[in-house]
Amino acid sequence: MAIIPSDEKPINKDTNSRKNIETQKTNLDTFENNIRPNTFDEYVGQAHIKQNLKITIEAAKKREETLDHILLYGPPGLGKTTLASIIAKEFGSSIKITSAPALERPRDIIGILMSLKEGEILFIDEIHRLNKVAEEILYPAMEDFIIDMTTGKTQAAKTFRVPMKKFTLIGATTKAGSLSSPLRDRFGIIHRLEFYTIEELIEVIKRTSSVLNTKITDEGAKEIALRSRGTPRIANRFIKRVRDYAVVQNSDSITDSIAKEALDMLKIDQLGLDTTDISLLELMIQKYNGGPVGLDTLSAALGEDSTTIEEVYEPFLLQAGILQRTPRGRKVSPAGYKHLGYKVPSEQITLGFDN
Repeated sequence: MAIIPSDEKPINKDTNSRKNIETQKTNLDTFENNIRPNTFDEYVGQAHIKQNLKITIEAAKKREETLDHILLYGPPGLGKTTLASIIAKEFGSSIKITSAPALERPRDIIGILMSLKEGEILFIDEIHRLNKVAEEILYPAMEDFIIDMTTGKTQAAKTFRVPMKKFTLIGATTKAGSLSSPLRDRFGIIHRLEFYTIEELIEVIKRTSSVLNTKITDEGAKEIALRSRGTPRIANRFIKRVRDYAVVQNSDSITDSIAKEALDMLKIDQLGLDTTDISLLELMIQKYNGGPVGLDTLSAALGEDSTTIEEVYEPFLLQAGILQRTPRGRKVSPAGYKHLGYKVPSEQITLGFDN
């Protein structure tokens, strides 16, 4: 992922030394740019986080200090990148955006840090994937705004410290537990983003429909919200597809019937499960008696990467109570059996897990 200054024009860099760190203006597609909120007031959901961040930003402004480093974590699609951009705008600073896998070599992270202006914000997505060298370079940069540099080799090697501008690091991750303790402890502000409620998703959907000049009924918005897995990114993706279906059906607005027909065609069920979710659960029920099943076994049997299962599919299934994690592996819950139309096993009824 490239670095994205919020208020600068593209800058050409040497592709040999900067191939993954090329600075450029945001190249998100028009749809994403249009629907992305620009202020806390426009940003729907995460009310307690917004309130705390507003206080933090206002206090830093009054003290004329940089913001403390911020860690945002939670399932994908909940708005961590958007929230980082809003923080920068509310604080009156520019932001540079990159991802941890792009920081392969020491000079990558050093180049970014040395280019930062006073009070600028650096956003690193998937920060749990930082390699050890890049992480160790960040330690003194975050604490003392200093970069430790080394010149020469072996006995002639010399270490010296280079001061840098004060900045704020905003890290985002879906796996906070994978961060090392030294890195996690250097963040002064840590917030977990939660799945959205149906009411919040309805608000997101109506706002997006308004931006897209698409009429939608309350019932239509609710139907999409119910199938969006508590995730704004998914809701916004569904709106595009449902809007297409409404156009083909010559409907001047998205009604509940239009939304149902469109999402049924996409094979998204009433709870928001797609074909992969259902295949995963049915595989566990039909071949492994509902579990417990190990993650690697599921990955091999389903033909899906284990990381994708763990980070994309599993969080919502666990949140919805359809899947359970045990020390021996994953299990389909009684609610999962019922949702798919299977009889709940007698042993789960005996144990009192059929409610």
